[in-house]
Amino acid sequence: MSAYKIAPDYSGDYYWDAYCKILDIELKQCIAEGLEIDEYKSDFEVAVKMPFSKEKADMADALFEKVINAEIKRDFKYNEPSDLAGIRALRKPYSYTKTSLTDEILYEKVKGGWYGRICGCLLGKPLEGIKTNELIPLLKETNNFPLSRYVVSAEITDSMINKFEFCLENKDWADVIECAPVDDDTTYTVLSQILIDRNGLGFEPKDVAKLWLQSQPIEKYFTAEKVAYTNFVNGYAPPYSAMYKNPYREWIGAQIRGDYFGYITPGNPELAAEYAFRDACISHIKNGIYGEMFVSAMISAAANAQSVSDVIKAGLAEIPSTSRLYEGVYDIINKYKKGVPESECISYIQSTFDEYDPQDSVHTITNALIVTVALLYGNGDFGKSICTAVQIGYDTDCNAATVGSVLGVLNGFKSIGEEWVKPLNNKLNTGITGLGVVEISELVEKTISHIKLKTQGV
Repeated sequence: MSAYKIAPDYSGDYYWDAYCKILDIELKQCIAEGLEIDEYKSDFEVAVKMPFSKEKADMADALFEKVINAEIKRDFKYNEPSDLAGIRALRKPYSYTKTSLTDEILYEKVKGGWYGRICGCLLGKPLEGIKTNELIPLLKETNNFPLSRYVVSAEITDSMINKFEFCLENKDWADVIECAPVDDDTTYTVLSQILIDRNGLGFEPKDVAKLWLQSQPIEKYFTAEKVAYTNFVNGYAPPYSAMYKNPYREWIGAQIRGDYFGYITPGNPELAAEYAFRDACISHIKNGIYGEMFVSAMISAAANAQSVSDVIKAGLAEIPSTSRLYEGVYDIINKYKKGVPESECISYIQSTFDEYDPQDSVHTITNALIVTVALLYGNGDFGKSICTAVQIGYDTDCNAATVGSVLGVLNGFKSIGEEWVKPLNNKLNTGITGLGVVEISELVEKTISHIKLKTQGV
């Protein structure tokens, strides 16, 4: 009888994100976390250069065992737990003057949050992945610099298509869409609404994992979420689904998933952050989790806060003050307070974080700083703020969506100009199996019903 040897097809492109192929990202992530892995650096460097093969996969497995058991360096100045109790123990409280919320005002703010997120996403979506060395010339050639409106297909000429390395064809330009297009930045918000509808406010991380598996095929998930999805299938339950062979564990994926938890907890940032934690911990650790908690808490506070500054500080009050994210955001706040010009603040981010390096360009901290700059220097102006978030580059659709969501809640739907809203036609393509295109007004109404839900202890 012949003996079969079954193994992955190591020549297949479909296996592009295998753990052994992204060891360069793993190494950078370990260094950022302050893990004691110096003695294995040379092994990482050797493995990175190896061709995709069983030998490379075996070496990656061995390195993962070292990573998962590595201690934090003694001189690492940050304390970054991944459990809710540990996170809460390291917070610095912040109180802000709260305004009253009538049903009418609340509806206006929830509608503003949904539309703000979707409009911001649409502004950044066609430009996602472009680098600033091409983004700025493109905006200038379309007479849209500084960015102040949607880039539209009518402005994209054949010469631009041939000149720029960034692909400008078959994009979701605002003048060719019939509704808001599918995008993970909006799909996750709808998924969170479905989560509450199915499981109530007492949902657990395992409920989020189950919903993901039921709602979309794996190719709809990216980076940390795709790793977590694979881990769910292979039997790794949260929080281990976030930890097993996941170099993307502090990337932006969770930060874009927290809006809905802010929408349904107006004026209660602590509860918003708790819901966000339950969601984030299935795919992220440390600052990856904090990013979602920060955004959720900001949006919750935006419902009854009076200023952008209060919103940002209320968000920071729900994450460890001993974290890299907290330090980075407060650094931007202090620069703004001292009168550092917007251009200087942006240059600081661009010189600190390499937009050509995936670990820098898609990391939670980098993009949270961009969100902070856009919110502070945008001075509450919706268009100026989402345009700033996109023009800086990096994760354009994610950042503009978050900024738009925060300001939409803070200032209400009426603060969003018709020029931003009109292309949506009150419709969003969710891409979710069995749901498809929905009316945004229905999403708003459902959100209001979830705000009225009660849970023990709230």
